Amino acid sequence: MEERGERSRGFEIPSNRERKEGFFLVLWTKYTGASLVLRIFVGLVIGALLGLSVPSWTGIGILGKAFVGTLKAIAPVLVAVLVTAAIAKAGGGLGPRFRTVITEYMLSTFLAALCAVAGSFLFPVTLDFANEAEGSAPGALADVFANLLSNMVANPVQSITSANYIGILFWAVVMGLALKLKASNATINVVHDLAEAVSLCVKWIIQFAPFGIMGLVFTSVSENGLDVFSTYGQLLLLLVGCMLFNTLVFNPFISFITMRRNPYPLLFTCLKESGLNAFFTRSSAANIPINLTLCKKLGLDEDFYSVSIPLGATINMNGAAVTITAMTLAVANTVGVEVSFASAVVLCVIATLAACGTSGVAGGSLLLIPMACSFFGIGNDIAMQAVAIGFIIGVVQDSVETAVNSSCDVFFTATADYYSNMQKKHGTISEIRRNGGFSEVRGYGGTRVRE
Repeated sequence: MEERGERSRGFEIPSNRERKEGFFLVLWTKYTGASLVLRIFVGLVIGALLGLSVPSWTGIGILGKAFVGTLKAIAPVLVAVLVTAAIAKAGGGLGPRFRTVITEYMLSTFLAALCAVAGSFLFPVTLDFANEAEGSAPGALADVFANLLSNMVANPVQSITSANYIGILFWAVVMGLALKLKASNATINVVHDLAEAVSLCVKWIIQFAPFGIMGLVFTSVSENGLDVFSTYGQLLLLLVGCMLFNTLVFNPFISFITMRRNPYPLLFTCLKESGLNAFFTRSSAANIPINLTLCKKLGLDEDFYSVSIPLGATINMNGAAVTITAMTLAVANTVGVEVSFASAVVLCVIATLAACGTSGVAGGSLLLIPMACSFFGIGNDIAMQAVAIGFIIGVVQDSVETAVNSSCDVFFTATADYYSNMQKKHGTISEIRRNGGFSEVRGYGGTRVRE
């Protein structure tokens, strides 16, 4: 009787349902507490093993489709509310940072195209045309800019539903400025709270990344195997080599010139936490939520990165510039068109501008190859056969392209943000030199990622 009395006063034995809920809560806490990169690596290995051993279990691939589909669904809404809230709440001082990051984006894209020209001249590649790809490609550079303008002024609701990030950015900036001028603080706080709620949804989605990566790897391995490496090995080496050289040499050089600090700790962090996910999703748009989360962990200014990251997913296309340039020169080599160095430099400019119009989806850069080929008088029928080859090797080429594109969005955003903070504390580079150099400047070289 006394024991029952104690239970009635609060010492009740948990029910089976409560015990199950407690077990799943502990399991979820341990799962989310483990390193996300480690969990993704485990999912990668399991997906590859399943793809090689049981390729007929196609149901596993649904996990990958669901994960990418969820990210693509939430990304337009996230960008719209984050940019609107950022502009509405923004103070002064964002202008110089945007000038810095846009300059870095465009310079990196041009250097990537130049790297592809050098690689193609040193290691010329020819293609074996067999199939013609289906699809519509822009016929001239003017068409690319016409598409950009039409996308910018598209219906804002339609832009969100169709993931038109040019239109989303344009209307979000307009709406943010309008709120900044006319809305009360309470209204702006509501928009900010909505942005925080959507960001929380993204965090929940990212926790399931290991399962999505497992499904994506399973699909790639079960459908393509390892044949792609042997059939188009030389072309793949050229494309991937140029992308990695630009990412590991030119991009850190741009960052070093800006900051005068060792850029590699930041670069490797971006490649690990952003590039790895982008490699498997093969979509810059789908990787926007992951990049925004990484920027927050790096301690960057939300008002800045909430705009620069979606902007980078649209115009920072160094991997796409490599693909457009190298594939175009490979087509020229195949059909016997001689390309002078001056023409190749002009091609770099064309590829840089065209890459800014690349859609943020898998294979988006390939359909711009015919436009670049038209510069050398190469017909659309021949160029589209190169596009077909691009889709064949896309399991590797497009994955690496997206990884370097998306990770560099964070890399250059962080560089611009830290450079701005350094200027506020220590003055301009010339002033720092007059005051004794960079020995006392604390830049991103010592920045730690907050878990």
